[in-house]
Amino acid sequence: MALAKKGSRRIVVDGVEYRWRVSSKHWCCDPDPRPLGYAVEHAARPGTTLVVDTGRPAVFPPEAVPDQLVLPAEVAAGIRAALADGWTPDADGPPFALCLSAPRPPGPVPA
Repeated sequence: MALAKKGSRRIVVDGVEYRWRVSSKHWCCDPDPRPLGYAVEHAARPGTTLVVDTGRPAVFPPEAVPDQLVLPAEVAAGIRAALADGWTPDADGPPFALCLSAPRPPGPVPA
């Protein structure tokens, strides 16, 4: 699964360039309610995509304002946590899930 370049943002974490994009379609823990998440890939050699569930809802009632957005600092922290848990961004493989909302071991997204 590769990220579309259009709409993705660049981030450099520990000297390595990645691209990331906020997404509610890539879920990894619980599809109901649909969580707010983001996907990250290595910028130079996209391989295994990191899929992060933030634990916050992606859909808000019209009158509600989200109290938190996905900010670059959160993405950088997610990248570091995933790397520590074994994510290899430049290797081919299935998406790697990092769920911040539920106790689930990190690793490939179940099929």
